Formats: sequence, C-alpha cells, structure tokens
Amino acid sequence: MRYVFVGLLVLHGAIHLMGFAKAFGLADMAQLTQPISRAWGVVWLGAAIAMVASAVLFLAARQGFWLVGTVALVLSQVAIVSSWQDAKFGTLANVVVLVGVALGFASHGPGSLWAEYQENVKSSPKRITEGSVVREEELLALPEPVRKYLRVTGTVGQPRVHDFKAIWKGRIRGAATEEWMVFDAEQLNVLGPESSRLFFMDATMKHLPVSIFHRFVGKNATFRVRLLSAFTMVDAKGPEMDRSETVTLFNDACVLAPSSLLEPSVRWESIDARSARAYYTRGAETISAELRFDDAGELVDFVSDDRFAASADGKSFTLKRWSTPLKNYRAFGARRVPTFGEARWDDPKGAFTYIELSLVSIVYD
Repeated sequence: MRYVFVGLLVLHGAIHLMGFAKAFGLADMAQLTQPISRAWGVVWLGAAIAMVASAVLFLAARQGFWLVGTVALVLSQVAIVSSWQDAKFGTLANVVVLVGVALGFASHGPGSLWAEYQENVKSSPKRITEGSVVREEELLALPEPVRKYLRVTGTVGQPRVHDFKAIWKGRIRGAATEEWMVFDAEQLNVLGPESSRLFFMDATMKHLPVSIFHRFVGKNATFRVRLLSAFTMVDAKGPEMDRSETVTLFNDACVLAPSSLLEPSVRWESIDARSARAYYTRGAETISAELRFDDAGELVDFVSDDRFAASADGKSFTLKRWSTPLKNYRAFGARRVPTFGEARWDDPKGAFTYIELSLVSIVYD
C-alpha cells in the first residue's frame, strides 16, 4: 500500500508536466484541448515538483510530508480547475492524496504524539560539564561478570554516558496469536539521579498507521497508542506503569549505557560466574533484575519479575516475568552494544516474544 501511494504521487506529478509542456510548446499534448498560458504552465510545473517531492518525503517517512503534500494538493487542484474540461478527473487522484496528507498531518503535525515526542526531546536536560572517565579501579565493587561486561563493552576509559539517542527497526504484537506489526522507532534516554525515557514508535497494523509513545519523565510514566495517529486505543498510566517503566529504563541503561551500572542507584548481589542480581532505585521505586552473561562477558539476557503487562486498552495490568534476550554485539565508536534484542512475557500459557528490535544507530551525549 505504501508503494502504491508513492507510485500515485509520482504518476500524478508526471501528468502535471503535460500542462507545463503544452504551455511552453515543448510537446504537442492532444489530450489538453484548452490553451494554457505560460503563467499557468508554471503552476502545473510547481504541482509536478511538489507531488514528486512529497513522494520522496513520504517514502523516507519524513515529518515534512504533510506540509509539502498540502502545497502539492493545492497547486494541483488549482491547475486542474484552470483546465477543468480536460483535467477534471485528476480531482479523483487528489482525493486520495488528500487522505494521505490528512494521515500525515495526524501522525506528524501539531498535536500528534510525534510532535509531543519532539517537544520533550528539545526540553530534555543537556550535559553541562564533561563526564568523568570510568576507571578500572571503580569496577572492584562489582560482581565479576559485571566487571567483565564493562570491559568488553568498551566502557572502561570512556566518559560516563549522560544521554543517548537510538534508532530502531523491528516488529511488535500484542499476543502470541496476533499478527506482527512492523515499526520504526526512536528513543532518547537521559541518565542521572532521576533518569528519563522517551520512546516513539511508528507502526503499521493491517496497513493502517499506528503511533506509540512511551514517556517517563519526572515521577510518572505514560503509554499511549493512537490508530491512524488520531484515535486513542491505549492510554495507560498509574503506579503499575511507573514501576514497569522503571524496569524498562534500567534495562535500557544495562544494554546501551553500561557506565550507569556504577551509579549509587544500583546495588549488586553476586549469583555465579555468569550472572548477578541488581537492585535499581529511581525515586520511590526499587526494582530488581537478574543479568545473565555468556563466556565472552556479553550481556545475553535480562530477567525481571517487577514489570506489568498492560491489557489491550491499557486499563488493567498483570504482573509477569519479563526478559530481553540480546545478541549481535558490534562497535559504535569506542563502545560495543547488542544490535538485536527481544522482549518476552512468561505467560501462564507459555512464554512468547512480543517485540523484536534491530538497532540502526546510536549517538551518545
């Protein structure tokens, strides 16, 4: 469906070139029987360029699509009206374009979850001073597998991470029996005494766009889902969300910013040579998780019994075991992180994976 719409935009734009060609005598356009002045020819050309530009922006999933698409739509319809007898059926194509532009506005225009995410990103605290470098002697208080993990991830000798922005691709589903939804996602985490997490996802459900926004700033966490980026499907909040997002935030820190495992907010218990238990405190919440490592020292799983699964409407919550298997480590600059992860619920009917993520890029501080 996505490529059909892009094809329509490009074809519609190409057809507008006919009006430009007739106006400037570049070709004999028998289909256009009415005369077209050069001034109107420029309008036809502008519509063509704007249509193709909006197709490129739509294909690249850029938030400017709806704005350029609106310009294309107006220019196109004005050109069509100027040669109504010959071009009136182009209005049908513009009706389809209008639907696409409306969805683009709902998903990325003012009032959208994407716009709210961007505003939160802009207002997130920035690092004022350089972070201190992680030293080998700071690792002495940690369990041995955690020490090894900080070494293999390149954390030692690097500044402590203040924030990171990650780009993801993947797929998600609500239950083991549901179809997968593909998505593109972006997140920003700011680490510190009161860490914050912003996670925005553009998903597709049965060819329809869905916007998903996790926000954990200050004391409270929220989780919202909008169908067609306009109709609220889930609006989850409350103490269960606060606790669940505390687990998720700590998981992010363990996986993508291991230097935060040295913070006073984390307390450790040794288990064995390949696992350790952590207790993480943020505000009034203290959660625990078991970190599991392989022989190379890489974190391969994170398991917690302190996370709640929200119902389909986000109104009720069920405490379940949550785990995130990890693999495919690679370097991003001096740091090494896993580039593929899953999240699983240990449901009474059997464990199932509800999300798979592939890391596209990550930028620190």
